[in-house]
Amino acid sequence: MARLIYVMDPMCSWCWGFAPVMTALAEQAAAQGVSLGLRVGGLRREQGVMDQAGRQRTLSYWQAVHSTTGQSFNLDKGLPEALIYNTEPACRALVAARSLDESRVWSLSLAIQQAFYQHGCDVTLPAVLVDLAETAGLSRSQFAERYDDPATKAATAADFAWVENLGIAGFPTLLAEHEGQLALVTNGYQPLSALSPLLERWLERNAHG
Repeated sequence: MARLIYVMDPMCSWCWGFAPVMTALAEQAAAQGVSLGLRVGGLRREQGVMDQAGRQRTLSYWQAVHSTTGQSFNLDKGLPEALIYNTEPACRALVAARSLDESRVWSLSLAIQQAFYQHGCDVTLPAVLVDLAETAGLSRSQFAERYDDPATKAATAADFAWVENLGIAGFPTLLAEHEGQLALVTNGYQPLSALSPLLERWLERNAHG
C-alpha cells in the first residue's frame, strides 16, 4: 500500500503558504490511486495571551511567507485579540474530523487556515471550530461530541508523539509511505515545480506496488 502523509499544523504559517502546493501534490498522487493522510504536529502550546512583541514577530513571519509563496494573509486585520497561541485545539479538530470522515480532513484544514490567516478568527475556540467543521461538511453535533471526547485528546497527543519520535522538527513535512517504509518528500516549503517531479518519480516506482 502506498500513501502520502502530510505532517502539518493548521496554525503554522508556512503550512498555509504550502497549502496550494500540497493540494496539487495530493491531486497528482490521487490520479495514480495514492491517498493522502494527515498528521498534526503541535507547533505551539502557549498558556498566556500573546504580547505585542509576539504579535509583531508573528506578523513578520506572515509577511515572509507571503513574500515567498504568494499566499494571501490579512496583515491589516492580523491576529485575533487576546489570542493564546496554543495550536492543540485546532490540531484536535483535525483529529476529530479524521475519526468521523477522513475525506473531510483536508477541507477542514483549509477552512481553519483561511479563518485564521485571512479572516482573523480565533481558531483556538471550540465554538469557532464547530462552525468550521460544519462548513467542511461535518455534523455539528457529532463533531462537537468527538472533539470533546478524551479519546480524541489522546489521539491528538499520539500524533504529536509520533511526529516527535520521527525527529520532525518543522512543518510542513511531506512523507511518502510504501509497505511501511517512509521516504521524505520535503521538510519545509518548496515550490510545486521542485516537488512535483520528485513525487512523480516516487509514484512511478511505488504507486502500483
